[in-house]
Amino acid sequence: MRIVFMGTPDFAVPSLAALLTAGHTVTLAVTQADKPVGRHQTLTPPPVKQYALEHGIPVFQPKTLRNDESFARIAAEKPDVIVVVAYGKILPASLLELPPFGAVNVHGSLLPKYRGAAPIQWAVLNGDAVAGVTTMQMDAGIDTGDMLQSCSREVPEDMTAGELFELLSADGARLLCDTLKGLENGTLHPQKQDSAAATMAPMLDKTMSPLDFQKSAKALHDQVRGLQPWPTATCRLGDTVLKIHKTRVGGHTTEDAGVIVSLSPLAVACGDGGVLQILELQYPGSRRMAAADFLRGHPLCCGDRLQGGVRLCIIIYCWSCRRCSSP
Repeated sequence: MRIVFMGTPDFAVPSLAALLTAGHTVTLAVTQADKPVGRHQTLTPPPVKQYALEHGIPVFQPKTLRNDESFARIAAEKPDVIVVVAYGKILPASLLELPPFGAVNVHGSLLPKYRGAAPIQWAVLNGDAVAGVTTMQMDAGIDTGDMLQSCSREVPEDMTAGELFELLSADGARLLCDTLKGLENGTLHPQKQDSAAATMAPMLDKTMSPLDFQKSAKALHDQVRGLQPWPTATCRLGDTVLKIHKTRVGGHTTEDAGVIVSLSPLAVACGDGGVLQILELQYPGSRRMAAADFLRGHPLCCGDRLQGGVRLCIIIYCWSCRRCSSP
């Protein structure tokens, strides 16, 4: 099939690679603009662009798809189908209706669950035991199109969103090739989504990072897993914000929530009487490290307290000396 591929992040690259391996002709890769990355804000092309250029596929990075220029550029490829994998923008109806086989999307959830931008992360945040990928025929809505195929896998209780992301990206690539074969052969039977069962998976942000130790140990463990590798769970030790990278649920306690109940392993009391073991964490300006290594440089005692949330700093301006202070 002649394919215009639309995608941006790492999740999309295995699907693009699978299309080439399967013998499809990808005539154009449409991806979002290069963006500043890292401490030095180096302008960096998205992973799909990098892969496409390495394999001789022309790249198109329009600011918008909603103009005649963008439509004409894509229409000139005369695609049999448009494949969309985590592109990051909504396609106008004119593009959805352009190819004979329409636009096929690979979505990282078992639809209609987790429509939206961060389905894999929300599956982990909610502690789901099963996650998966769905291919669908795109329509004008956000992940509301008819479902074509799906596949699922179990999610181990210690798997992070980043780890699940890699597995589902590979699952999605295989499923995409099966779906395109079914479309060509006319053997697929699209199914309407049950909108009443739909849930949303909005984008993550740093306001989700602070751990509230009044919650259960299981909920906090799922939060840590679901926010890996970004934006990462956090807690406070005094005024210092620590990043919490890896945890485990284990044990019971009668101590108040947030109190450190053990140093080996480093463990904190939670609101349900459970215990959250902190296995890996990060001090500001330092590297990610095992809890035992952290304790050698930052000694703690049982009975010390970790806190969630963000420190509220009240600034007082003294008009007599014209200086600010923080109580």
